[in-house]
Amino acid sequence: MPEIGSFALLLAALTTLYGLVTCIWGARTGRARLVASGYAAAVAVGALVVLASLALWYALLTSDFRVAYVAAVSSLDQPTVYKFAAFWGALDGSLLLWELLLGLLTVIVIGLYRKSHADLAPYAVATLLVNSLFFLSVMLIFANPLGLSLPAPPDGQGLNPLLQNPGMAVHPPNLYLGFVGFTVPYAFCMAALVTGKLTDRWIVTTRRWTLVAWYFLTVGIVLGAHWAYVELGWGGFWAWDPVENASFMPWLTGTAFLHSVMIQEKRGMLKAWNMVLVILTFVLSLFGTFLTRSGILSSVHAFSDSNLGAYFLGFIGLVLLVSYGLVLYRGAALRSVPKMESFLSRETSFLFNNVLLVGAAFTVFLGTTFPIIAEAVAGKKVSVGAPFFNTVLGPILLGLMFMMGIGPLISWRRATLDNLRRNFLRPLAVAALVAAALAAFGVRSPFVLLFFALGAFVVATVVIELVIGALARRSLSGGTTGYASALVGLVAKNRRRYGGLIVHVGVVCVMVGILGSALFSKQTEARLARGHTITIGDYRLQYDRLGVTHLGNAVAVHALFTVYDGNGSEPVALLMPEKRFYLTRGGEPTTEVAIRSTFREDLYLILAEFDRNTQAITVKALINPLVVWIWGGLAFITLGAVVAAIPSRSRFFRPTQP
Repeated sequence: MPEIGSFALLLAALTTLYGLVTCIWGARTGRARLVASGYAAAVAVGALVVLASLALWYALLTSDFRVAYVAAVSSLDQPTVYKFAAFWGALDGSLLLWELLLGLLTVIVIGLYRKSHADLAPYAVATLLVNSLFFLSVMLIFANPLGLSLPAPPDGQGLNPLLQNPGMAVHPPNLYLGFVGFTVPYAFCMAALVTGKLTDRWIVTTRRWTLVAWYFLTVGIVLGAHWAYVELGWGGFWAWDPVENASFMPWLTGTAFLHSVMIQEKRGMLKAWNMVLVILTFVLSLFGTFLTRSGILSSVHAFSDSNLGAYFLGFIGLVLLVSYGLVLYRGAALRSVPKMESFLSRETSFLFNNVLLVGAAFTVFLGTTFPIIAEAVAGKKVSVGAPFFNTVLGPILLGLMFMMGIGPLISWRRATLDNLRRNFLRPLAVAALVAAALAAFGVRSPFVLLFFALGAFVVATVVIELVIGALARRSLSGGTTGYASALVGLVAKNRRRYGGLIVHVGVVCVMVGILGSALFSKQTEARLARGHTITIGDYRLQYDRLGVTHLGNAVAVHALFTVYDGNGSEPVALLMPEKRFYLTRGGEPTTEVAIRSTFREDLYLILAEFDRNTQAITVKALINPLVVWIWGGLAFITLGAVVAAIPSRSRFFRPTQP
């Protein structure tokens, strides 16, 4: 199987080159048979990459240690789920995952658009094949996941212990679906630029692709934060790590693009800007891969010891040169005729939203790359930590919250004073009440008061909009339609708008969770003998005993705690923080935290040290307020994204008539 998989990758690279040439040649000469041949080649590439992927999975699940990659990321006693997930556990396999997703998306694009977009599809497919050719070439020359290393060792090294977490099965695929998904809008953008067909057609075609890619990237980022929270044992979920930043940057520009395209659709404006944004989002996705695989930075997420940095950087440079060169070439045709009619308009609010999002992306890019540039130029190691990002991005975050609130309330073209008064009065009243309540509870920070007031403003905007719209729809039916049916009918009539508003609620929840945990967390650390207690907040934690569990490929040492609420005599929870020692990795340890989550806060326990002889331990306890709001916010984002992505003709979600 490894030999078959390697040959499949080689054949896929050759077939990709053939498909690339025939798609472009056929489109330029108008020869439909050549284009069809190029499409067939692209489908064959997808099939060959699937074959190579199955070969790698087979090697992992059967512990074929002749394959160097399998020996590096798997072992005989590694749980099956982690043998499966080891596919993307290191450099070589993660490149194959990228190519697998890209190959499958290319096949879907051909199936959907080969007839309906006969003018754009050949160039879009050719763009996708260029990306495939790059990744296949990198694998064949530098990082073949199916390469053999003989003689085979009797056992493998095993997956990095930090990766032996359930999040390993879901976080990287979601993140990669986001990264690779943005390739499709980029491909159609390139097709529009090459053909000169610069209408809104490519925007409409890729709108849902962009939303789906953005959603999976969002899920990947949030799941990555959860993974860091439960696995790394430091009490946090986001540290402005360079690889965390690498996924956040395309999320910011992708969010800007999702908002900006609405201006082009409604008013025919910002054509060039939208192309700049989609190119930038795609390039930042590649840049994230470059940071992860180049070995130029130190990160708990990074794959080190790689010499691929120069090749990724060269490809990124080529993409930028060609893409923005085409934008400049088509500059005259991309000029927008309509102009902003008023400062008080939805167009202006969306434009400010774009400025803030791109400004945030630039700030993150600067903070991430400055240490690399400083070391390359001056030979000095410089660190840019969380204080820089928090200080600079804090005001931008407030601005984005403000724009999320006012954007949906302002009319297109020109807002009247009556419109502003009617739409803003109630949300502003809710925001003022929240700020007053927080001040009454002792919150004095202007930033915190303003942040939570703006969050309340955004949520109130959405709730009031849904309630008033549903009541109006029920009134039109003469009261025969139920409230729930009226609400569903309202949302179904304008899925994009209301789906977007629900997403806004989810984003606010995430932001509230992030700020609440950062500002109001408590922690304590103590050395405890068996039977002693530690108190934090309203909790009393009694250390009962130390135990040992054998997990197959690891030994876990855990401390059992009984948790009491305040002075209560009845326990509210049993928690067991652990230290795990992985046998095939030379006893390499990991920290497995224990968490009790409630709507209000998390009780978070870390076993720092232990003495097997005396049973004494060192434990660190934290109270992290509102963290569950981050994970709950993802549920709202999912609901909103699903609503917005449902096709207009879907038989599952048709608007009901009053």
